Amino acid sequence: VQLQASGGGLVQAGGSLRLSCAASGQSFSGYIVGWFRQAPGKEREFVSAFRWSGGTTRIADSVKGRFTISRDIAKNTLFLQMNSLKPEDTAVYYCAVTRIVWSEIANHKRYNVWGQGTLVTVSS
Repeated sequence: VQLQASGGGLVQAGGSLRLSCAASGQSFSGYIVGWFRQAPGKEREFVSAFRWSGGTTRIADSVKGRFTISRDIAKNTLFLQMNSLKPEDTAVYYCAVTRIVWSEIANHKRYNVWGQGTLVTVSS
């Protein structure tokens, strides 16, 4: 599977963006699809994940209540709706896939295919 992340950009604090992660080559079926972000000089951070077969989701506490994850099965695309954005949300956002157990989804080292990343910049 190959991943294409898109939707990043520059937005003012309090604004919204919707990121997309499209799969090509094969379906997301059977995968866990995750969103991570990495700010300059910081570790890659778990944001959210979606178990494609079954629809189980998880959102990191740091973005809970502001970010939501959803999918379009027909388009084989995962979305991350980001509302009430804050300057500390500024980062490169990546989508990735894995087939590991659900309890390990926050560990970026367990994901084996990554998209190219999309930059989100939130100005104050």
